[in-house]
Amino acid sequence: MTDNEHEIEQPESRVPKRVIGTPAPGTSMLGAQEARHDSDDEPGVILPDEVKARKAEKIVALCFMVTFAAAIAFLVFYVILPVDSLDNTALSNLALGGTLTLALLGLASGIVIWVRQLMPKYNLVQERHPMATDGETRGYVEETFLKGANESGFVKRKMLRRTLLLASAPLGLLPLVLLRDLDNNTPLPASKFHTTLRHTVWGTKTKEGKNLRLVVEGTGQPIRAADFNSPGGILSVVPEGYEHDLNALAKATLILIKFRPEEIKGGVNKNWTHDGIVAYSKICTHVGCPAALYEQTTHHILCPCHQSTFDAADGAKVIFGPAARPLPQLPIAVDEQGYLIAQGDFAVPPGPSYWERGDAEQLAREEGKSA
Repeated sequence: MTDNEHEIEQPESRVPKRVIGTPAPGTSMLGAQEARHDSDDEPGVILPDEVKARKAEKIVALCFMVTFAAAIAFLVFYVILPVDSLDNTALSNLALGGTLTLALLGLASGIVIWVRQLMPKYNLVQERHPMATDGETRGYVEETFLKGANESGFVKRKMLRRTLLLASAPLGLLPLVLLRDLDNNTPLPASKFHTTLRHTVWGTKTKEGKNLRLVVEGTGQPIRAADFNSPGGILSVVPEGYEHDLNALAKATLILIKFRPEEIKGGVNKNWTHDGIVAYSKICTHVGCPAALYEQTTHHILCPCHQSTFDAADGAKVIFGPAARPLPQLPIAVDEQGYLIAQGDFAVPPGPSYWERGDAEQLAREEGKSA
């Protein structure tokens, strides 16, 4: 048997077939129309059509102007839009996010159109070569870089260069503006410092000089003590006139509980109650969740976030969970019409313990500066 007899003839069906839409073997990847625009000096380099390039130049300049306008709008919205309520915060986030998105989209779109429509196209073949380069190669790279810079139009097309620099100028300020909010060491104004965490609006008075009434959260209905007469009853309460002030409610929301006289233990300040009605801060002293679950049979207030449990009949002392201190009790009384009112603010700061620590640190910084 000869060697030729051992050869296995490959069927023609095993030969890969040409996929429809791909160029035939040995032909250029460039289309016929693109090939007509090849540079005479450098075959394989497709130069942009000047008519289309001028149109693209205007589009790119427009994109850069959109970026400039959007970046300026971002800075303006950051300064003028307040964040003192949930609705205003949502509006501020929408304005800042929308303008920042528009600025980055305009810049990216302009750069993409610039590269695709204004710069020459090359057919490049990457060759393997040693990592170390000689002086001749470095000179070639430098020459190529300068040539590419000229071909990009950055030097030739003044309008593109100027609008790109104009669009980039305010973009550099945006991260600085956002990073400024991360500075936790920025001291609060002295007028705000003493009321930000340590005090609530319960210590203020109405325009008529009267103490604030307790009203039902959600309805704003003032509470007559004679009507709140069912032992075991509980209400979520807010200060009258501040029903929609989220900053005030974050610290001043209360839970109001009705006890029988024999149920109240020594931890409750009875001088701050009225007819068995006790008011506690609703803000958990662990991390600030609303402690709004109440067990009538055990008189336990439960925070649903981390299961801190407080004994409402004994001054809201902590009996379980990670909370470190009781819920502060608010002194209450009734006015001449029989409605429940606050006698003053909490004796201790409400809310998480780290609020109080942050307040102390702020005070130490203020005292250090004054010294």
